[in-house]
Amino acid sequence: MSEDLHLPDECWELVMKFLIINHHRYLEPLSLVSKQFLSITNRLRFSLIISQPTLPFLPRLLLRFPSLTSLDLTRFRGDLHAPLRHISRSSLPLKSLNISHHPTIPANGLRALGKNVKSLNSLICSDVGSLRNADLILIADCFPFLEELDLSFPKDAGSNYPNSFDGPVSDFGVKILSLGLPKLRKINLSGNFFINDPSLISLCKNCKFLEEVVIFECHFITQAGIASAIGLRPCLCSLSVNNLGCGTKKGDLARPFVTSDFIDSLVRLKSLTCLDLSCSSITNELLIYIADEGLPLRKLVLQNCSNYSYRAIFRLFGRCQFVQHLDLQNAEYLNDQRVEELCLGFGNLISINVSGCRMLTDSALVALVRYCPLLDEIKMEATGVGRKGIEVSSMGVVVNSKVKSLHLARNSCLKDGSIEMFASICPNLQMLDLSSCRGISEGIVEVLRRCCGIRHLNLAFCSGVKLVGLNFEVPKLEELNLSLSRIDDEALSVISKCCQGLLHLHLENCSHVTAKGVRQVVEICTQLREINLRSCDKVDASVVAWMVFSRPSLRKIMAPPSYDRSESQKRFLLRHGCMVC
Repeated sequence: MSEDLHLPDECWELVMKFLIINHHRYLEPLSLVSKQFLSITNRLRFSLIISQPTLPFLPRLLLRFPSLTSLDLTRFRGDLHAPLRHISRSSLPLKSLNISHHPTIPANGLRALGKNVKSLNSLICSDVGSLRNADLILIADCFPFLEELDLSFPKDAGSNYPNSFDGPVSDFGVKILSLGLPKLRKINLSGNFFINDPSLISLCKNCKFLEEVVIFECHFITQAGIASAIGLRPCLCSLSVNNLGCGTKKGDLARPFVTSDFIDSLVRLKSLTCLDLSCSSITNELLIYIADEGLPLRKLVLQNCSNYSYRAIFRLFGRCQFVQHLDLQNAEYLNDQRVEELCLGFGNLISINVSGCRMLTDSALVALVRYCPLLDEIKMEATGVGRKGIEVSSMGVVVNSKVKSLHLARNSCLKDGSIEMFASICPNLQMLDLSSCRGISEGIVEVLRRCCGIRHLNLAFCSGVKLVGLNFEVPKLEELNLSLSRIDDEALSVISKCCQGLLHLHLENCSHVTAKGVRQVVEICTQLREINLRSCDKVDASVVAWMVFSRPSLRKIMAPPSYDRSESQKRFLLRHGCMVC
């Protein structure tokens, strides 16, 4: 019989791939079943986050997971050369590397990696402390086959000589980079203050496969420069730039708009699928030209844009009906009626952001749910949601099983009745953000009853929230944020019994929580990986060490203020697998 039940590795691999669609954590228990399962799960791990405690075990981890294609070193604190050397000696099919949030570019480590790893095609170096022209030249020399490069928002502009080898990123370095990366498809140069029009022109001229350019906060790149550059690269698919037409006001004159040259060049991009013009002073003319040219837009971001009207946006969506991702944050012209009218052109919409549109109420949200059958994510933060309630009986049949994420933070008028109604029309919610909605109280219990698939729930700053009535299992809840709420030990007792699958629990500034409630959660929630107890004044310091030794799954504890944060104690607990900060 055992031979009849035996399945080859290929079959088990298909089963396990289905199980890990939502989260890799499901591989952990499977790996303990047998050596066969351990081998299969090892092959199914494609990404790894490397932190400081990982370093002594890194060679063995790189051998254990032979299919790793993506490595993240953003949480590693210290010299990056050591882990990069270990990675360079492996035979991994590495494609993506993230070394963001470090003081400098690790030159020696990248040289070692570039010498031995030829498969890397994506490098992320965002938020680096100091980024120089020399670093760009090094990257081009080490990884000539790069297709994606993120050099955004370096912290230190540094030198007064931007066009020198050792100066901050400038036209000099970008030109050499463009010549050294002939296969480059995507680049993000946001926040590099010394680059000018020649940088963008060099990229569009020399990188024949360039599809995506992101240049936020590049203040010396002009509309004329952008127009000239994109004219050299008509196959460009994605352009992200902000603050266009937002020059200095002169007297009582209105802000200048995007120029006709920019509009003419933009509408010639017949493959343009993504356009982000955040914080720009655009015109109706721009939107009408895009509509009339029928550009194949899939994503449009007009967040905080000005000087255009509802008439133009209505015409745009009458012609461009394939938009899937739309951001109209802070669009002052939007009201409930206009959202309902626009919904007629939103048949393919997957995500929408209308946060900050103060005139929108519950009716707008219901219209989106009713008329957008593919909608997955709705952001309606800081609107008028809750100001005008809707009777469920007056809506007819409205249920959208596709909506998974609902962001309703900072809606001061939101009450229990509204969130219960939203839960009834979006029963398959997985992410719900109600932070800073102080009118919420017992209604959250009914939401959890109706939306049994919720994984992430944010109730931070919800001072009125009450969970005492929770008397049923919430099996899929993984992350719960109760920071700055009035939650107490009694509520923690309820949570521990009903939400035993919790992975992350945030209790920062919960002044009514004590060590007793924390202990109960840690004892019962056997999969807990992270807990935040910052500014929990009534939580005794002794609970920290107890948690580390009582709950082996814990990986991170943000300790209460009474805890002695000596380095020796931190290192001791770190050796047991948990970071305390």
